[in-house]
Amino acid sequence: MTSPPIFDGHNDLILRLLRGTATPEGVAAGLEGGHIDLPRAQAGGFGGGFFAIYVPSPVDKDAKAEEMSHPSYDLPLPAQIPQPEALRITLEGADALEALEAAGALTICRTVAELEAAIHAPKMAAIMHIEGAEAIDPEFEILHQMHARGLRSLGPVWSRPTIFGNGVPFRFPSTGDIGDGLSEHGKRLVAECNALKIMIDLSHLNEKGMDDVAAISDAPLVATHSNAYAVTPHSRNLTDRQLAQIAQSDGMVGINFASAFLRPDGQMDSDFSLDVMMSHLDHLVKILGEDRVGFGSDFDGALVPKDIGSVAGLPALRQAMIDHGIGDEMMEKLCYRNWLRVLRKTWGA
Repeated sequence: MTSPPIFDGHNDLILRLLRGTATPEGVAAGLEGGHIDLPRAQAGGFGGGFFAIYVPSPVDKDAKAEEMSHPSYDLPLPAQIPQPEALRITLEGADALEALEAAGALTICRTVAELEAAIHAPKMAAIMHIEGAEAIDPEFEILHQMHARGLRSLGPVWSRPTIFGNGVPFRFPSTGDIGDGLSEHGKRLVAECNALKIMIDLSHLNEKGMDDVAAISDAPLVATHSNAYAVTPHSRNLTDRQLAQIAQSDGMVGINFASAFLRPDGQMDSDFSLDVMMSHLDHLVKILGEDRVGFGSDFDGALVPKDIGSVAGLPALRQAMIDHGIGDEMMEKLCYRNWLRVLRKTWGA
């Protein structure tokens, strides 16, 4: 099953290009390893998604995986990234996204009309997204420059502090009620993004920061790749109170495929049934309604369920939804129409 196309709230393919483990031409022609390339996207019915520009922190991946195999864990927050370093990498990320477009792998979309057409086209549809606003200066000159290049979505934080606010660590069990809310710069950033019609992404933001966004923003509240705390009590997941805030704003949540945020035991282990994902889906729909839930895989940035594996494995997700009793109309909403709806409300075009 490759239809309906799945549009996705988050992936980290650009990071692979920045690290030199993929090239634009390789993404267009087909890659060894990883989660996303054009041939596998076409095979799995992956219509595209939010392509994240992310500045990585130094991390020992083996040590992180080992820690997240324990019954409980609390990984320390990485240090703040200096703005000049973050800006250099962010500009390289924008260059990489544009190189993917030039190689014929995707189409960068700036309006809902462009996005709706591209989702059904042979190439992937792409929204330029920044995950963690370290590159943005307090005067917002860089924000305006990136908007002119196609930036349409921004997360104020990743799992480390910025001048705008605070993220949550990889902590289990834990709520996201960790640290202070948005700084004054952060509150101004939300208002400026509203003015530019740039979507604010709540994923990774701590609970007090989300409350601040909810109090300031005139746009729907959106978490591009987050799950239900009621199913998996992880700091990255959203409590029922937070989900109710999102529902009240007519916003949306994209279900994250990362194993540790899906499994009730919080383990970074991909060996589990997609019924677990359906449990998150049921809980999110219960609070948000079927018009406010989609997917936000974290492909190329996380260990995803073994039954999916990559974008080529998305037919297994569609089959799991069918087996779960989801009909054609709701399937289309979950796969892509809900993203079009919330972006139309956010962007206005």
